[in-house]
Amino acid sequence: MPQPVAVLGTGKIGEALLSGMIRAGWAPADLLVTTRRSERAAELRTRYGVDPVSNAEAAKQADTLILAVKPQDMGRLLEELAPHITPDRLVISAAAGITTSFIEEHLAEGTPVVRVMPNTPVLVDEGMSVISAGSRATAAHLAHAEEIFGAVGKTLRVPETQQDACTALSGSGPAYFFYLVEAMTDAGILLGLPRDKAHDLIVQAAIGAAVMLRDSGEHPVKLRENVTSPAGTTISAIRELENHGVRAALIAALEAARDRSRALASGNTN
Repeated sequence: MPQPVAVLGTGKIGEALLSGMIRAGWAPADLLVTTRRSERAAELRTRYGVDPVSNAEAAKQADTLILAVKPQDMGRLLEELAPHITPDRLVISAAAGITTSFIEEHLAEGTPVVRVMPNTPVLVDEGMSVISAGSRATAAHLAHAEEIFGAVGKTLRVPETQQDACTALSGSGPAYFFYLVEAMTDAGILLGLPRDKAHDLIVQAAIGAAVMLRDSGEHPVKLRENVTSPAGTTISAIRELENHGVRAALIAALEAARDRSRALASGNTN
């Protein structure tokens, strides 16, 4: 493991990475963190035994820098880091919509950059992190990024041209499932169930369905057909979903998310 590693921006995703890396074997003494607030720095020091430092100090000391800030803060952060980063460092961006070329333009020529789009299940070590190489990143750099983000879930390498689509499906994906569970819970209440019982039924159905999708090797159409009896309850529900254009709405929603990711990449943060 190239050492040390710095996590710049320790919000939920940054802290999840920090926690996962420590569980995976990184020593807290080899991990640096940055945060804007002194009380947050004290909290991280107490919780993980890490050393909160300034962004400039992190850039000077770390071999690998993970930029886990909001997209709109990336330009300002890179301006602060640029004087201190040499081309022998690895820069990993976890900011939605920010391209490797944008980061490369702000740093010393030859600096390797890897772009990663994690999703919020990294908070429970079930994340999916989509990884793409910049123009100077090598296979070893990609492998190191996989080692880090593999501590909090699965990883997948894709060409950077596919990152916006992956952001729409995977980065934003958990929100769609939460939205569906919310709607199904309301339906359960309408059907006469208490909220807590409706919630428990739906969550366990979601967990079971996800495990079947992951472990069975079956196509989702086949799994759905296994539940769909002739003239039964499931086909009646699916007919209503089709009548209300749920499939088309999902496709349109993901296209909108992809387009927003593209807009962020072009610098449109409004």
